[in-house]
Amino acid sequence: MQRWLKGLLTLGLLTTPLWACAQASPAEEAVTRVDIDSGALRGRHALNVTAFKGIPYAAPPVADNRWRAPQPVQPWQGVRDATHFGADCMQRPDPGDAAPLGVTPSEDCLYLNVWAPSDAIPEPEAERAPTDRPVLVWIHGGGYVNGGTSAPVYDGSAFARDDVILVSLNYRLGRFGFFAHPALSREQQGKTLANYAIMDQLAALNWIQRNIGAFGGDADNVTLMGESAGGASVLDLTGSPAARGLFQRAVVMSGGGRALMGPMPALDRDTPEHPSAETIGENFAYRHGIEGKGQAALAALRDLPPEQIVDGLNMSTLMSSHAGPRTWAGGPIRDGELISGEPEGIYQTGLQHNVPMLIGTTDADLGFSAAESMDALFAPFGEEADRARALYDPEGSDDVQRVGREIGMDRMMTEPARFIADHVAASGQPAWRYRFSHVAREVRHDWSGAIHASELPYLFRTLQSRYDTLDDSDRAMAWQLHRYVVNFARHGNPNGGGAPTWPLHTPLSNLMMDFTQAQGPVARQDPWQTRLDLVERHLTPALER
Repeated sequence: MQRWLKGLLTLGLLTTPLWACAQASPAEEAVTRVDIDSGALRGRHALNVTAFKGIPYAAPPVADNRWRAPQPVQPWQGVRDATHFGADCMQRPDPGDAAPLGVTPSEDCLYLNVWAPSDAIPEPEAERAPTDRPVLVWIHGGGYVNGGTSAPVYDGSAFARDDVILVSLNYRLGRFGFFAHPALSREQQGKTLANYAIMDQLAALNWIQRNIGAFGGDADNVTLMGESAGGASVLDLTGSPAARGLFQRAVVMSGGGRALMGPMPALDRDTPEHPSAETIGENFAYRHGIEGKGQAALAALRDLPPEQIVDGLNMSTLMSSHAGPRTWAGGPIRDGELISGEPEGIYQTGLQHNVPMLIGTTDADLGFSAAESMDALFAPFGEEADRARALYDPEGSDDVQRVGREIGMDRMMTEPARFIADHVAASGQPAWRYRFSHVAREVRHDWSGAIHASELPYLFRTLQSRYDTLDDSDRAMAWQLHRYVVNFARHGNPNGGGAPTWPLHTPLSNLMMDFTQAQGPVARQDPWQTRLDLVERHLTPALER
């Protein structure tokens, strides 16, 4: 640990950390203009970064545009102010969110933000700067029901200072983003249905293709990056024909890799085990007194206030049981066009876009178990139940909750990430796998490991937005993780710039980068390999159809 920190001090990386300079004084700020396909924008320049916030990439998805594909932006006259975030998408904010919102949610929310190096934006009347900066596109998490780009932890300034353009985007959440109903299918015959959030993400990626050059970005060097539901979205986009050519590499953080939110419902086909998305939509309509499958039912659904569409749904209520018929699709829907199935099936059959990938999880990531006893917990391992008990509870603690969380984490997050890395490598593309195990000083005595989403302030170098007390190991870890992603966005390889070498993942070597508490980044074989092999053999469910 001391040697690792000393090396960074020698390089001058901990003496005046950029996290301490996140806010500029008014005297250091200036405004900058760019012209895009829908009009002119006025952004704000400070500390060698120019930020443009609240840029509409589609028309407001309200009134008749509720549950429609993103519609074109109406061009504006004059110069539009782009110095403040637009609204995040409609939701019931979760008080426990690791990235709390900075603005009030609204149904009118299809906005994105751009952080660019200031020298990438030419002065008015000046010669246009070269459009060769790599572009990193951030898709936030939140279980498809929470989250937004205004969260301070997602500030893209540190990436812009490293000559990478960071774009963050909002996309419709909850029933605004994933919804089907027979009346909608009738109205929009022949059109893509149900996955409006994925359509939003695609619309933002197409906006980048048309406009990022105005900010100095290279539309042919785009890296897609997301965490949790954002990471799952990245995987869905790597499997969607509509996304082909819109990005060249991917970063998936705690995004699962098999079926993160459970089996996807089909658009219009019920099975004995799972209702279709249309049936789920009808259940929701009935809850609000709306019956029928015609235009009157659809008009009544579109007339519902946004709060009634949310209907109390957020990350907290998502995990609780509900009486009565199911009214929430749970996320992406198998529409047969944009989304044909879970990532597991897409990658097993080789239908994904073959791009380099950086993928991993935290060491205390999300995991759930309903088992009420140790015997029930290990029963699914069958003849290897004793082997599983020895691996997960070697001290014989009989702590059902703790061990259940670990098994749930391996099944939901850790093994699926390895599964995806295996298939990326098998396709001939490079894959780098990681585990983030560092815990911030402020919570080091409270957490047993790095919890879900705790790596994000390190990635963005926005530690001050999350913690009041830091130490040099926190700042050093932020530099390391951030540097690897900058390298990957630039060159398609995380290595370079003095960071420890991150080896490629292959199914045989099983090498990964462990971002440890005591030693910083350490490349090694996965110490959890045996238990992940066990999970793969026994607890990975077959795809349900």
